[in-house]
Amino acid sequence: MDTAPQTLSADQEAWLDAIVYDDNGLVPGIAQDVTTDKVIMFAFLNRESLRETLRTGNATYWSRSRNRLWRKGEESGHVQRVREIRLDCDGDVVLLRVEQVGGIACHTGRERCFYRRLETEGGAHWVETDPVLKDPESIYK
Repeated sequence: MDTAPQTLSADQEAWLDAIVYDDNGLVPGIAQDVTTDKVIMFAFLNRESLRETLRTGNATYWSRSRNRLWRKGEESGHVQRVREIRLDCDGDVVLLRVEQVGGIACHTGRERCFYRRLETEGGAHWVETDPVLKDPESIYK
């Protein structure tokens, strides 16, 4: 994807119609580090956030808790520069291949949000596998 900001006319937005949105107008979005191929984050997208992502070249999601656009890194500075956008075979999941600025995608100060792994030996329980790279209190003021 050309990372230069894009502006599309209404007739150039047919790509948005190929996406299958849920009843709330949302589609799951997976962020994958373009260098390591690690899945670093999951969030929801809608038409407006996808337009904004394409326009700016930076990942923008729809925050259900805030009920508004969420420009990744707007508070932390840990933006995601989108290098490629992919759509799955059913058209109902979007994959953003991103360059994660600062190497931190998670609000917990970790590289990725998927830092817990289920261990089953001795009973099922979650184990934290990834270290905190930066204290979240120093990221979010």
